[in-house]
Amino acid sequence: MDKFTTLRAIAAPLMRDNVDTDIVIRIERLMGGDTRREELGRYCFESLRYLPDGAENPDFVLNQGPYRRAQILLAGDNFGCGSSREGAVWALMLMGIRCVIAPSFGDIFRNNCYQNGLLPVVMDRAEIEAIAADVGNSPEQNQVSIDLQAQEVVAPDGKRVPFRLPAMRREAMLAGLDEIGSTLGREAEIAAFQARDRKARPWIHQA
Repeated sequence: MDKFTTLRAIAAPLMRDNVDTDIVIRIERLMGGDTRREELGRYCFESLRYLPDGAENPDFVLNQGPYRRAQILLAGDNFGCGSSREGAVWALMLMGIRCVIAPSFGDIFRNNCYQNGLLPVVMDRAEIEAIAADVGNSPEQNQVSIDLQAQEVVAPDGKRVPFRLPAMRREAMLAGLDEIGSTLGREAEIAAFQARDRKARPWIHQA
């Protein structure tokens, strides 16, 4: 997966609570093989993004002007709740989103973010709403910065808001490693353990 180090980008406010994974990507888009993974971006937030006749909903924030190019999503509580659907993370990333900032996340969704290089940032709602207000009507000029090394969000007005990731998750995202990649990076340690264990408990390793 791609490394995440720093990002300065347009931030789009979607300040509604309990946006579940079915809202992010409908289950029928992940079943039956009719939709390829690389096509999921066009169906991200389908029920909010399009009207019943298939036309774009002009009231949906990601259909509006510069927000179409947003790479940061400002969200409400419990974002990504519901079904354990990795396709929700794929859809967001294929739509161009690299970071979601929310007061809380669905646990499985958050873990799927770490496995795919989408940064989930937990922040107080008041801080998120303040950033959304700063973005205002000039999102192109009032961009938001994310520094994963420093674990800071820099608001358009220059205020620095700290956040925290588990240390192993942070290091893996900085290096662009999912859990398999992180494990393979410790092959020498694994081999040394196996060698010691074969010597200490040879009966365990008999063919």
